[in-house]
Amino acid sequence: MKAIVFKKYGSPDDLQLMAVAKPTPEADEVLVKVEATAVNQADNHLLSGMLRFSTGLLKPKQQILGSDIAGRVEAVGSNVTQFQVGDAVFGDLSGYGRGGFAAYVAVPESALALKPANISFAEAAAVPMTAVTALQGLRDKGQIQPGQQVLINGASGGVGTFAVQIARALGGEVTAVVSARNIEMVRTIGANHVIDYTQEDFTQTGQQYDLIFDTVGNHSVRAYKRALKANGRFVTCAFLPALLLLAPWFSWREGKTMVNMMAKPNQNDLVFMTGLLEAGKVIPVIDRCYSLKDTADALRYLGEGHARGKVIITG
Repeated sequence: MKAIVFKKYGSPDDLQLMAVAKPTPEADEVLVKVEATAVNQADNHLLSGMLRFSTGLLKPKQQILGSDIAGRVEAVGSNVTQFQVGDAVFGDLSGYGRGGFAAYVAVPESALALKPANISFAEAAAVPMTAVTALQGLRDKGQIQPGQQVLINGASGGVGTFAVQIARALGGEVTAVVSARNIEMVRTIGANHVIDYTQEDFTQTGQQYDLIFDTVGNHSVRAYKRALKANGRFVTCAFLPALLLLAPWFSWREGKTMVNMMAKPNQNDLVFMTGLLEAGKVIPVIDRCYSLKDTADALRYLGEGHARGKVIITG
């Protein structure tokens, strides 16, 4: 089968389209014919060797990137009970060695859920990592409540476009922070209010929010705190090292909760997202689609930092 392989750390220039052995599923695994996969910033980080202490010090242990997939079940292992041949599925492989930039991948059934029938394979591939990140950030870390004022910083990206819609679905009144070219897009997906960050700094306006969900980390911790109401919550998936020292102090002095978060792949959360997708409360936003052979171009484009929603590999 064809796959995009990286044998050494580097840049997208080091990716190669190669013929590799088609995987055989183990007893608890499902073999999926990949119809679409999403590219994520994590792929660029892994490719660069940023995480080499866990992925292989001198060279990558797993040489096929790609976490978010959607496709059809080609075969099932002897212990698989949730899926059968022909099922349309989607899932996040980041906890299982990845491998989505390929024609086929074998993964544990616990990584997958049935694809919503009302969305395409490309749209389904856009969902797993980013939507679950937004869901866990808003619902679990942010403890969002109906009627709360919620600000999404970085609302036009992959995680951000899902965060806007999930926050609305969970009852929040949403303010989206984007550049001017993305204002209409975030309004279309449900933002109640929009701030153009090129014209206005939301941390300086005096407006405060019950919950701030941040995807970019482009302000100081103190600036974010200033925009929180008393007893408000700030959650970032961008990781701010200063939070490790300052968050306990702000919690004690002002009752404001501020946390870094890292999403964990979770089948139950995928199923939860399926419900929102089937109900039309969440619609994946796709910027561009590339072919498998052009995966390097897709990663370069994503790395520029201007993608609206998700970048997808099909075929």
